[in-house]
Amino acid sequence: MFFMRVFVTGASGWIGSAVVAELVSAGHHVVGLARCDASADAVAAMGAQVLRGDLTDVEALRRGAVDSEGVIHLAYQHHLGQIGGAESDGRAIETLTTVLAGTGKPFLVTGATLSVPGRAATERDPLVAEGPIAARIRNMQAALAAADREVRVALVMIPRSVHGRGERHGFIPQLVARAREAGVSGYVGSGENRWPAVHVKDAAALYRLALEKAPAGSVLHAVGDEGVAVREIAEAIGHGLALPARSLPAEQFGSPLAPLLGADMPASSALTQKLLGWTPTHPSLLADIDQGHYFA
Repeated sequence: MFFMRVFVTGASGWIGSAVVAELVSAGHHVVGLARCDASADAVAAMGAQVLRGDLTDVEALRRGAVDSEGVIHLAYQHHLGQIGGAESDGRAIETLTTVLAGTGKPFLVTGATLSVPGRAATERDPLVAEGPIAARIRNMQAALAAADREVRVALVMIPRSVHGRGERHGFIPQLVARAREAGVSGYVGSGENRWPAVHVKDAAALYRLALEKAPAGSVLHAVGDEGVAVREIAEAIGHGLALPARSLPAEQFGSPLAPLLGADMPASSALTQKLLGWTPTHPSLLADIDQGHYFA
């Protein structure tokens, strides 16, 4: 195998740290972007080299990309909101694709699985820039267009829940916290609507495989569970907290949970698994909740 020098943005984040660990264990040399001392310490502790900077630091992004044999873009400035976050993400993607143009180097950009009425979304569904994340979808479109500039770009589409031991800020910890506060583990309506999910270590394995062999222009789904009923998620949380699970008015959940809890958004990864030989092997979402670490 050809071991690469890989530049990773978001290297100290929830998914990023799993990706860095996966790459290092496979023998790749990782350079992780770190915006603060705590992030830098975390990146170094995983056996990666630290490059100080953030998504607004154009020179740091250029330096990381120029010196690399592949780039994985995971960072996103959520604190800036939908518009601000998408703007900074778009500028970072443009900077990185400009550096990588003409090189044929792999460039993995993180997106989100889509919601398709009446069925599970697939890797072949078109990216339509509409709805609350329209600006981010335009960034994904721009990233894919880099394939025409001789960049081996691929989108890795992440499902609603990326779960695992140590998760602190994702949707499952939010649901656990709200259940504790309310004394009931809630869902919206009948709760039959479905969320896709993936274990963070399975997602990290997909990023590595995509880096090593995904064709240019690939859209990949990092999905382990195609669709888990939200009512079953609430019931598993209720069991772990010894609380009842029942339907609650959507407004009780606030933003951003309320609209998501009522949405049906299953997604398939069948094409991704066939293309890259990726097979999720870690616990499913419900099995992971049942392990109890979310309630410690």
